[in-house]
Amino acid sequence: MSNFEKNILITGGAGFIGSHLVRLFVNKYPNYRIINLDKLTYAGNLANLRDIENAPNYTFVKADIVDAEAMDKLFETYPIDGVIHLAAESHVDRSISNPMEFIFTNIVGTVNLLNAARKSWNGNFEGKRFQHISTDEVYGSLGETGMFTEETPYDPRSPYSASKASSDHIVLAYYHTYGMPVVVSNCSNNYGSFHFPEKLIPLCINNIRHNKPLPIYGKGENIRDWLYVVDHARALDLIFHKGRLGEKYNIGGNNEWTNIDLVKKLCEIMDRKLDRTPGTSAQLITYVKDRAGHDLRYAIDATKIREELGWEPSIKFDEGFELTIDWYLENQKWLEDVTSGSYQKYYEKQYVAR
Repeated sequence: MSNFEKNILITGGAGFIGSHLVRLFVNKYPNYRIINLDKLTYAGNLANLRDIENAPNYTFVKADIVDAEAMDKLFETYPIDGVIHLAAESHVDRSISNPMEFIFTNIVGTVNLLNAARKSWNGNFEGKRFQHISTDEVYGSLGETGMFTEETPYDPRSPYSASKASSDHIVLAYYHTYGMPVVVSNCSNNYGSFHFPEKLIPLCINNIRHNKPLPIYGKGENIRDWLYVVDHARALDLIFHKGRLGEKYNIGGNNEWTNIDLVKKLCEIMDRKLDRTPGTSAQLITYVKDRAGHDLRYAIDATKIREELGWEPSIKFDEGFELTIDWYLENQKWLEDVTSGSYQKYYEKQYVAR
């Protein structure tokens, strides 16, 4: 184990954002041992990492962060220098139907990791770092103007965002109380390859392929800021290596779309790529009952990370959107494998037509 310069634990590394970060670190830092910890729930999929699974500096561990004893054992087994914590329940709709799962994973799980790291590091924080990845949803909802900054007061509106807000506060409390070397980041909506198809973009791509309805909440007027997942991974890399301890960094794409305009653009591109008559896919748009407590608008001000760390999105949305659509069309087996029978039952229950 001493052959590696650092041992980095990435939690939730088989998920959407996590798998992109694991791939980046495994390829970019051959002198780091990357330990991917994942519970492998419905959203975690080792198929996301086939290309690096045999890399000499990659190790996978299946465990649940809610299991405090397992976390302590992990830190005893590996001399972990850094934690990049992405493991979380993240789907708002699921949090509304089952909030306790979010409380345990997102709050208790985070505390278990903090405690295991603190016990292992035993006050010797030199060269150590605990990086916590969060969401812009902790800030609540914006009106037609304004953007979230790192100083925006928290105002979560769903069990999901409330559980993430709680974990953010706890991580920063460990910095102030115990001197733990922590850093927190809050990101906007990600898009790209390997995204579980309960989320808007892959769900619509999959449904258009199969000529199924495209469920749009309310009137589709909710606005989100979209960030290409590869750019997010680049930002997390910079924050891990250069971010100031005890600080928060907002990561955004500077790329706002209403849900309905985004889906209409997706329909146009899909018609072109599938050789369909223009307007064919848009006919699949179906308005469904709005989500409870649905935030109107999110928008991230990423000035701090740009000025301090020199990060900004490298992929323009039109390019990233095309790359994303192409990936799903070229990886239909991946889509079919993850859209299981249990997922279909959940989907039918969740999206009820008005």
